[in-house]
Amino acid sequence: VQLQASGGGLVQAGGSLRLSCVASGRSFGNYDIGWFRQAPGKEREFVSAISWSGSRTYYADSVKGRFTCSRDNAKNTVYLQMNSLKPEDTAVYYCAGTARRITIPTAAGTYPYWGLGTQVTVSS
Repeated sequence: VQLQASGGGLVQAGGSLRLSCVASGRSFGNYDIGWFRQAPGKEREFVSAISWSGSRTYYADSVKGRFTCSRDNAKNTVYLQMNSLKPEDTAVYYCAGTARRITIPTAAGTYPYWGLGTQVTVSS
């Protein structure tokens, strides 16, 4: 599966953005999708993940209550709605895919499929 993230941009603190991750290829519904981000000088970190059916979602503590992950398998798309953005959310955001599992992984190394990132910049 090939993935492409989009929707990043420049926003003021407290604002919102919605990222999209569009997949090409068949059987998108068989993949769990994760969102990760990487800020300059920092390691890539887990942000959120959603199960293949959309019935389960997971969030990093730093974004819980502010970000919402959802998916539309008919459109081969996963969304990350980001509200109440903070300057520390500034990073390149990536979506990644892995074959569906009983427990959705949160470690970047367990995702074999990655899209190009999209830059999110939050000004104070």
